[in-house]
Amino acid sequence: MKSRKVSFENRDGSALAAVLELPEDQQPLAFAIFAHCFTCSKNNLAAVHICRALSRRQIAVLRFDFTGLGDSEGDFAATSFSHNVADIIAAGRFLSESYQAPTMLIGHSLGGAAVLHAANQMESVRAVVTLGAPFDPRHALQLIASARPEIEADGEARVEIAGRPFTIRKAFVDDLQKQDPAETLRTLSAALLVMHSPRDTVVGIDNAAAIYQAAKHPKSFISLDPADHLLTRKEDSNYAADMIATWVGRYLEGGAEVQPAPAGMDNRVTVRTPAGGFRSDLFASGHALVADEPVAFGGTNQGPSPYDYLQAALGACTGMTVQMYAQRKKWPLAEVVVRLRHEKIHAQDCEHCEDPKQKLDHFERELELSGDLSQEQRQRLLEIAEKCPVHKTLLDEIRITTHLREPEE
Repeated sequence: MKSRKVSFENRDGSALAAVLELPEDQQPLAFAIFAHCFTCSKNNLAAVHICRALSRRQIAVLRFDFTGLGDSEGDFAATSFSHNVADIIAAGRFLSESYQAPTMLIGHSLGGAAVLHAANQMESVRAVVTLGAPFDPRHALQLIASARPEIEADGEARVEIAGRPFTIRKAFVDDLQKQDPAETLRTLSAALLVMHSPRDTVVGIDNAAAIYQAAKHPKSFISLDPADHLLTRKEDSNYAADMIATWVGRYLEGGAEVQPAPAGMDNRVTVRTPAGGFRSDLFASGHALVADEPVAFGGTNQGPSPYDYLQAALGACTGMTVQMYAQRKKWPLAEVVVRLRHEKIHAQDCEHCEDPKQKLDHFERELELSGDLSQEQRQRLLEIAEKCPVHKTLLDEIRITTHLREPEE
């Protein structure tokens, strides 16, 4: 994926800082907006993990800081829940003018309540996702309960939320009191996905039940057990992203089909390996894959190794070539199973790459052919397997040219 820093103006003219997570070398299937939790920021772990995971699934996501938070301009003390809703609408306007109108809104915690209120004011939105969201925005008042008398008496109070000080004004409290979540959900015209963990101790799962019951169909619920409220574990946020990407495909234009790659990119494979390990994100003809190394070689074993992919390419090409030949001959070949083994491990190859004796690679390939085939037909298909294009490429002289490209801003 590609992370692009952008900014846009809210209704008051303040610049809101944002990051647009874009698919790597692919046309996005859709654009989405992610609204973070109360007093959090766009760099909250759940926001980062979910947005990047969705971008690997061809959904571009804009995550931004609400007014007065993170890197955004403005005075947080002067904002309200309605102000947050207006910020989401401003984000949608920015995407519509600069990229493409957003199809989906995703909100975490109070951000989830905010996207529900914003959806009906954004014509392009066809799907809404809430993560650990309260049914009633007034749930946020529990975080400032001890300061309510001071706020009522003096008009504002200094409170501590998640270890950080914030000024909360009476206007914020009054605005929350005016919200009508039941009416908002009753009139919601977009499809709704409610995601919540039964182990959420900040916003109880009874809120998810209330949201679901108040909304009209189409609506869905997915449990995030065993995640906590902030989805601090990467596997929990990745799971949420997987479920969102699968669910929203029903509500995208043209279904969930991947759009054709731009001209000139049909044969392009892009691999991005960030710092901190060997795990790499692969993008091949519109498909997102993952590569890694085994734990024994310093990786985290989150995906096949490069040599695993090399063997897989040979195996897939072998099976396709054999099936193609059998179909052309109208032979009764039912299934091809190709099993491969590579005798040399990746770590040894790198450690001794200057030693000619270590450059001999041996692939052992075994074919299992199912179907009512004669012995002569089986022998011929074995010969055809030797002619698969990847097999030929591995045996032919290969030239690889490498050049530097300047990083994008």
